Amino acid sequence: MRKEKIKVVIWGFGAMGSGMARMILKKNGFEIVGVCDRNPNYIGKSIFQILNLKRSQEQDVSVTPNIEDVVRPSSCDIVMLATDSFTAKAFPKIKWLLEKKVNIISTAEQMAYPKANEPEIAKAINELAIKNKVTVLGTGINPGMMMDLLVIAMTGVMENVDEVSVSRVNSLSPFGETVMEEQGVGLTVPVFLEKVKSGHLVGHVGFKESVSMIADAVGWKLTKFSQSMVPIVTAVDRKSSFGQVKKGDVAGVDMVGEGEVDGKNIIHMRHPQQIEPQLGGVSTGDYITIKGSPEVNLRINPEIDGGKGTIAICVNMIPHVINARPGLKTMIDLPVPRAIMGDVRTMIEEEG
Repeated sequence: MRKEKIKVVIWGFGAMGSGMARMILKKNGFEIVGVCDRNPNYIGKSIFQILNLKRSQEQDVSVTPNIEDVVRPSSCDIVMLATDSFTAKAFPKIKWLLEKKVNIISTAEQMAYPKANEPEIAKAINELAIKNKVTVLGTGINPGMMMDLLVIAMTGVMENVDEVSVSRVNSLSPFGETVMEEQGVGLTVPVFLEKVKSGHLVGHVGFKESVSMIADAVGWKLTKFSQSMVPIVTAVDRKSSFGQVKKGDVAGVDMVGEGEVDGKNIIHMRHPQQIEPQLGGVSTGDYITIKGSPEVNLRINPEIDGGKGTIAICVNMIPHVINARPGLKTMIDLPVPRAIMGDVRTMIEEEG
């Protein structure tokens, strides 16, 4: 078993980054050696104070606004990059980290399958990672698992796949301010529609990544991709940790994505998500139907918790990223995700 603990740096200490810290601190064989975040309420404070936890590791860690203060040669094994949603925006951070020769797990949705939207940046990341002998992975609950990797895994029991339909009805409540802004939570309907028309409202980031991952995994050539979004308007006031909505305003978005192969739409995705969905009488769930032989129908009720799921899959993939050959990886390149219930160091392959 590896003697040294896996040294982790967390860049971004919002809902996801702080959640990763909580999980890592519960596990054996990890050590958090640095946290970077520009939140003025966090700078200079101990992460244990922020998390309201008793210190569970020998070294205390204070939040710094400068990543240069925590990532230096041989200072860590991996950086959990819990910032941004888009590959292009995350790329300067990723490039800087790769040049410091550290492994990376990114929560940026587009990084789950970056060549779908940013093929040139994906190529540059891969080349940088190989050059510096480290590995990069983008993952999360979705994209990264529920609407893509799980679908792909289920096709493993099929002789033939004809059509894929996936729906994830979920709650946005666990997520932070960035996601609230992306989904238009709290906007009036006219403002929402104007932002959609002008291209200033993102909605769910990851449909193209998920569709492309599925198509590539089973050997389909994707010829066209399209998506649309409409507001989910609440009939009651709603409030979550990072979002607040008045009656008649937007509580989230209902999005549809379609993937075309050989002139026919055969990958269908629907993703209605909102804060506090139960207040609108909505039950959450994950649904997969794969037509072919044999047909697959998978139903999960309620949904797999988006916040906890993203945190867990990022942390659980750490040993697999460290073990992987250098380069840019996706979830279809690495071993099956699994929980870490023992000492994580037993999962690290011996060098040489």
